[in-house]
Amino acid sequence: MFMKPTIQALGAALLLLAGSAQAAVVFLYHRFGEDRYPSTNVRLEQFEAHLQHLDEAGYQVWPLERIARALQQGQPLPDRVVAITIDDAYASIYHEAWPRLRARNMPFTVFVATDPVDQGLSNYMTWEQMREMAAHGVHFANHSRSHAKLHLRLAGESREAWAERVRADIHHAEARLRAELGTAVPAAPALFAYPYGEYSAELAALVAEEGYVAFGQHSGALGQGFDLTALPRFPMAEAYAELAEFRQKAATLPLPLLQREPRDPIVTPAANPPRFSAALGEVDGDPRRLACFASGQGAMEVRWLGERRFAVQAQAPYPPGRARYNCTLPSRQPGRYYWYSQPWIIPGGRD
Repeated sequence: MFMKPTIQALGAALLLLAGSAQAAVVFLYHRFGEDRYPSTNVRLEQFEAHLQHLDEAGYQVWPLERIARALQQGQPLPDRVVAITIDDAYASIYHEAWPRLRARNMPFTVFVATDPVDQGLSNYMTWEQMREMAAHGVHFANHSRSHAKLHLRLAGESREAWAERVRADIHHAEARLRAELGTAVPAAPALFAYPYGEYSAELAALVAEEGYVAFGQHSGALGQGFDLTALPRFPMAEAYAELAEFRQKAATLPLPLLQREPRDPIVTPAANPPRFSAALGEVDGDPRRLACFASGQGAMEVRWLGERRFAVQAQAPYPPGRARYNCTLPSRQPGRYYWYSQPWIIPGGRD
């Protein structure tokens, strides 16, 4: 959660930095073969190439909860472990993704926003289809009831009323999932994906209080010592899903950053563009090759504040919406990069 790290968390992070623990990469998909939605769709030939590469390159595809449990318990992760996740329960998961994943015996997790399913919307899977998938080992997890931007308060809403509303939304979705799908919904640990990948420090704290390990939509690998309320996933959509890019992301290592500031992704008007600083942990590469990029603005100057601490800041303020800073550093392992993504949410507009 967003607080000073415990001795146990620092110990886990140091294990990672020393190289005794490895990384996992989590991929995020939404739609399959639905070309009219390019921002959330992966073309079928792209998806098939992804799965073939995972097979041929010797990756281990683990259920997501197995990775989350290892992180919770401080257990080392073997190298080249990945998980496949899919958000929103669109019908193309049942018709296109599942047959391809089942043919390769690859586990995956679907994060379900329950209201569209309960309303019988035609572009979504049905509970009956999901029960069929569950009978074959597919897992499902909480993506909220409403798929709303849960970090936002309604007009005139107090913090207490906001928290009550958000808890009710999450509780309702969990109850519906367990009623319809039973043990196909992991409970140890329970899993949650933020709608749109958007969260705030307040929302992350609430989700942690409810006992969830939570995932966003910011990119990067994950490892021991990471914040279990805001774990990264690599989004896979047409423009970013060609095989060369997928191969590089699958081989990514977690960039070990300590003492990150700020930790809350919400950007206030006075802090736009946001300044981000962190201490770089030990890496098997040259720290001075660290490169950071602001979404939509390109490379940022990396300012070193000491031997290991650095700061970056975009040149121009961001308009309302989502933005990211991505930092990468080449590893000495051929073809592998450390990667960290810091998400930002700029309030305003139609939120």
